[in-house]
Amino acid sequence: QVRLVESGGGLVQPGGSLRLSCVASGSIRTIYVMGWFRQAPGKQRGLVATITNDGNRNYADSVKGRFTISRDNAKNTVYLQMNSLKPEDSAVYYCGVKNYGWGEFGSWGQGTQVTVSS
Repeated sequence: QVRLVESGGGLVQPGGSLRLSCVASGSIRTIYVMGWFRQAPGKQRGLVATITNDGNRNYADSVKGRFTISRDNAKNTVYLQMNSLKPEDSAVYYCGVKNYGWGEFGSWGQGTQVTVSS
């Protein structure tokens, strides 16, 4: 099974930047897609960005042009660079993985809090 640990969250002013990291361990060779999701109070968890094992990326419309997902295979790590942050970006951000043969993201980290406030 894959273990995921997120880090990098914090408090930032609107317009600021943060970079989140997600380190994977365990059965990492089973991973097809890694992604970032977020959940704000009173809202459902939603997709932020994904990246496949061959580098294909997908972004939610709300973050296109501001967020960038990337990966470092040597470190088994996925990053989310968040620029031009808005208060609406405030949420707990979760790293998730979709293994080969899975129809959904089935493994999750514990999350890291991002708060955008002046």
